Amino acid sequence: MNRILVMHGVNLNLFGKRDPKHYGTETLEDINGKLSALAGELGVEVSFFQSNYEGAFVERIQEAHGDGTAGIVLNAGAWTHYSYAIMDALAILSIPAVEVHMSNVHAREAFRHFSVLSAVTRGSIAGFGSGSYLLGLRAVVDLVKGDGGRNLGGREGNLSGERLPPPFPTPPSLLFQRLLTLSNPLLQNVRKFSAV
Repeated sequence: MNRILVMHGVNLNLFGKRDPKHYGTETLEDINGKLSALAGELGVEVSFFQSNYEGAFVERIQEAHGDGTAGIVLNAGAWTHYSYAIMDALAILSIPAVEVHMSNVHAREAFRHFSVLSAVTRGSIAGFGSGSYLLGLRAVVDLVKGDGGRNLGGREGNLSGERLPPPFPTPPSLLFQRLLTLSNPLLQNVRKFSAV
């Protein structure tokens, strides 16, 4: 039986308590319960991992490289936006990984619009609450058992099984500069005048 690893990142142990407007009231245990039920329907095994420590998160991804894990569903939380260590760990995997987010990260603060992980995952699902996890599990199972993901969209190199070179992500200093510009009206005006 195929085993799928579901990874929950930093602060996600507080689901149900933190910011219900964006994350709802379901707890991490509720979400894991729904995933276990769906895994049974799909005929796969599911295991769960949550950590607030980036190094532990990276080590668990590395373990998946050789422990029989067939695919990964991950919500890295805030690490999504800046963790090159997690990106590098995911890049060594030959198994599919799908990134999920409970909230619609693209409708929130500007810093949440960019994912360093999306370049090394098969796809991203966001904005459906706990349904994002369920859709992510279905996607990974389809990639593992089904048509190889040809009908799921995403980066062609990943879908064909060929490993693509790592992308050239925006350096953190440039991201910080962009965030400052976006959040400071004075800097927005300076930028407009300097572009003329």
